[in-house]
Amino acid sequence: MKKIIFTVAAAILVAACTTPQKKASLAKGDKSGAAATDGTEAAPLPPGAEVIEASLRGSGFDVDPDIQPVHFDYDSAQLSAETLDVLKANAAVMKTRKGVEFLVAGHCDDRGTVAYNLALGQKRAKEVRDYYIRLGVDGRKVATISYGKEQPNCSEATEDCWSKNRRAVTGLRAKAGSAAK
Repeated sequence: MKKIIFTVAAAILVAACTTPQKKASLAKGDKSGAAATDGTEAAPLPPGAEVIEASLRGSGFDVDPDIQPVHFDYDSAQLSAETLDVLKANAAVMKTRKGVEFLVAGHCDDRGTVAYNLALGQKRAKEVRDYYIRLGVDGRKVATISYGKEQPNCSEATEDCWSKNRRAVTGLRAKAGSAAK
């Protein structure tokens, strides 16, 4: 009986120790969809692949005029054809920026609960980040955050105003210890 308990405990311990190693290898630029370093576009992420996000510690993410925000339909995190074009242009700019980290912030209009909008904003930010990664941006340099409905661009109760608030904005900051270009 002791031998069975020991074997089960050892199997659980080994299983628990292997998961972080897989994540660490993905963060090191494994073949699993992390950014290509030779300037070519990376392959799409395989199902279940995970790339560790950049840290949000500190502050100072600024808007870069060369990186445009993207907008979403009501109650949606789906990337439209127009949005994909903007994100392709953004990714091209992002790949030229050395020594920086990026933050994709998801925003919503003021309809819906706080919790719902925070979740939807996070889905929007994650969709944008994942697309950047598929385009070859290093996922270790891109973090996400949701502001839900807390930082509107516009406060009128009109469809035109609400559409301006349903967005994802990509900001950047110099990485600690490096000079941004």
